[in-house]
Amino acid sequence: MEERRVVITGTGVISPVGNDTAAFWSALKAGRCGISECPELAESRLPVRVAGVVRDFDATAWGISVKETRRNDRFCLFAQAAAAQAMQESGLEAGTNIAPERLGVYVGTGIGGMQTFIEQTKVLLEEGADRISPLFIPKMIGNIAAGNIAIRYGAQGANLTTAAACASSTQSVGEAFRAVKFGFADAILAGGTEAVLNPLAFGGFVSAHALTLATDPLRASLPFSADRGGFVMAEGAAMLVLEEYSHAVARGARILAEVTGYGNYNDAYHATAPRPDGLPASWAIRDALQQSGYRAGEDLYINAHGTGTLLNDKTETAAIKLALGEEDARRASISSTKSMTGHMIGATGAAEILVSALALRDGIIPPTIGLEHPDPECDLNYTPLTAVERPVRVAVSSSLGFGGHDASVALRKFEN
Repeated sequence: MEERRVVITGTGVISPVGNDTAAFWSALKAGRCGISECPELAESRLPVRVAGVVRDFDATAWGISVKETRRNDRFCLFAQAAAAQAMQESGLEAGTNIAPERLGVYVGTGIGGMQTFIEQTKVLLEEGADRISPLFIPKMIGNIAAGNIAIRYGAQGANLTTAAACASSTQSVGEAFRAVKFGFADAILAGGTEAVLNPLAFGGFVSAHALTLATDPLRASLPFSADRGGFVMAEGAAMLVLEEYSHAVARGARILAEVTGYGNYNDAYHATAPRPDGLPASWAIRDALQQSGYRAGEDLYINAHGTGTLLNDKTETAAIKLALGEEDARRASISSTKSMTGHMIGATGAAEILVSALALRDGIIPPTIGLEHPDPECDLNYTPLTAVERPVRVAVSSSLGFGGHDASVALRKFEN
């Protein structure tokens, strides 16, 4: 089977630090924190006070009608807005410069329409089952984001929804890469979305002892720090257009980066805790880099999963060392942009693959803010506090999800 080159020709993002790619990247380069106090939590009697909230989101700015905003859950609106940005940037149009059956949509989400589920459960308990909205199912189901995006753009090709917790959209981008690489599509709009900042989700994660109880937004998400105490929940979406190289060149598309590798494994160890030795996570990194033709000593950027939980960060450090070897692990530039965005759950992988592509393009490594007191067990170069200029040629973004999911996507700086 012929192997084809895969490039990124469109991007879009909705996030706690900005609602388009330019604003998102500007904030991350500046080390701007998008985590804030969340007044809604004060009424929940939970000990959590901060979150990565998307502010100033206007779905109608991206061609979504007011009627449609009422007919879609927030997670779906985020995905559609990010998709609109990516499609506009790419210039793709089904039936004009791509055959509809050759354009696919892959969207990851950890949970789906949770707010709709909560609202209709309240209706069930207070008014009865016969009062449940006819929109309940089509607003709540996790695949509706991919379905609605396909409808909007006439994308009749492969359509996939991935649900692998925190690794959901890393898998969606990775699987899209494989589909385009091996000829099953000419382009796929791939990414992820999440909107679960509600007391039910917060309560569940608090009970699982996963969230930070910090009250200062600037000291809440502290990946690789000795002071870390858990992750910060966030919301948002990120979408990327992955396109076959010659197809993109033939239509004069602007190319951001080349997608070159994908690794996908499972810890097979515990429902919520990572495997302590980090071995399957290291295999995902190794595979993605091997497929990319990575050579020891090449300038490498790693966008780490870096959640700020006690177990994740030291396990991930071990995985990086296993994948690269001690010398190359210490030479790599690493950062966790969750220190600024919080953890966007099902959207986080796609958002961080976007960060990796931008780092390659601009030769800028975004920082891990708040990293004033590194954990001695996390002893690599995590780009503390401020961004640094470093021309890098290869990047890899890794995600580790509940259920033991380990996924990594690698990119190369684009060259003709």
